[in-house]
Amino acid sequence: MNLKSRTLPELQALFKELGEPAFRAKQVYQWLHRGVRTYDEMTNISQPLRRLLSERYPIEAPQVVRKQQSERDGTIKYLWRLADGNCVETVLMRYHYGNTVCISTEVGCPMGCAFCASTLGGLVRRLEPHEMLDQVLFTQIDSGLPVSHIVLMGIGEPLDNFDNVMRFLELVNSQDGMNISMRHISLSTCGLVPKIDELAKRKLQISLAISLHGPNDEIRDRIMPVNKAYPIEELLAACRRYYAATSRRIHFEYAMIDGVNDRECDAKELLRRLKGLPAHINLIPLNHVEESPLKPSTRQAVARFQKILEDGGLTATVRRTLGGDIDASCGQLRRKYTKEQN
Repeated sequence: MNLKSRTLPELQALFKELGEPAFRAKQVYQWLHRGVRTYDEMTNISQPLRRLLSERYPIEAPQVVRKQQSERDGTIKYLWRLADGNCVETVLMRYHYGNTVCISTEVGCPMGCAFCASTLGGLVRRLEPHEMLDQVLFTQIDSGLPVSHIVLMGIGEPLDNFDNVMRFLELVNSQDGMNISMRHISLSTCGLVPKIDELAKRKLQISLAISLHGPNDEIRDRIMPVNKAYPIEELLAACRRYYAATSRRIHFEYAMIDGVNDRECDAKELLRRLKGLPAHINLIPLNHVEESPLKPSTRQAVARFQKILEDGGLTATVRRTLGGDIDASCGQLRRKYTKEQN
């Protein structure tokens, strides 16, 4: 396991095997979580120990392949090259409450959603905990902007990479590391019911976001293959169990797709489905994907949909569009770069 993917107790156990005191492990842990690229930057560590660690546990740091900044809103999108040559995307977004980093959890995605560029080409591999952590660290370092919030909504399905994502959350929340509060972290899933139940057992104070995108099985089956494994009633039952276990309100993401899921009857059916569940509906103007025939709903359709939900007692907001001029939608920059290389 990469040294940066280890928790502090694991690092202390390793250093004990190396004949080093526990405080040395903490020093190295803190250096790694500041984003050092070489052991030579660890000025309070002896040279013999630096050499040993360098030989046995080389530090892997991602390289910027492309960096694009929006002239409209300051959003920054990074394409990072990992140690094995694969690339992932990270987006830095600026809000009034602080800077949010949207990170990837996999190289590619196995879920096959019809409206998403991330899944074109399928899953390549799952990211290790340090590769997720590095997206936060090096985005902060390169941009010079402090990161206060994280969303796991980039390339990949976080719950498909469950164990590595849970370890990443522990690392990024560590008081001796970046110390980012769990309450400032959101995790999005397309609806892997068994993993939602497993997440509920951990009672983390993160925000859970469900990529719903349809009020019934017919629509979700058309655009989200995962629904055939976990139909909407099973998914919503898992959401109710999650709320019962954590008392955390659930966010539902709903991409507005012209003629597919944006009709008045769709809004009313969604209202009935979510009745009694403490929820927030995030209506998302669809980002056009070149390879997809799906089109975004009109502003009028989005406004009408929102009004029906709000009149029915649900909280519904329209997501602010950021980075539209820099391929900021999930998977687009990686897809474009991969095409160019081939």
